[in-house]
Amino acid sequence: MWEFWNHPSHITSWAFASDDWHAPHAENDLRTGCSFKTTMAAKDGSFSFDFGGKYDRVEEFKSIAYTIDDGRKVEILFEENDGQTIITETFEPEDSNPIQMQRDGWQAILNNFKKYAESK
Repeated sequence: MWEFWNHPSHITSWAFASDDWHAPHAENDLRTGCSFKTTMAAKDGSFSFDFGGKYDRVEEFKSIAYTIDDGRKVEILFEENDGQTIITETFEPEDSNPIQMQRDGWQAILNNFKKYAESK
């Protein structure tokens, strides 16, 4: 799971919320103090943006904490349970969109990751 979550060649296969989007580019230097960037884009070319930030803490196979470029904090926990990995992601919401909409978007990306990881 750890490599699927963190290696750019895998990130580009799952880091988007719906089938009409994709992640054409990803960079990831998974070390405390280093940065990451994933380009998320509509497949029709109508819109794209870079999602990036800097790692505050990386505990291999256990947790990742980072600060998004806009200053919000995110923490991800990876816990083993009966041979399965449980991923819990906590994020600080932004002020422009309803929290439930943001939660749904982050959950959709987690669902994409699950689908991708289970296919490998």
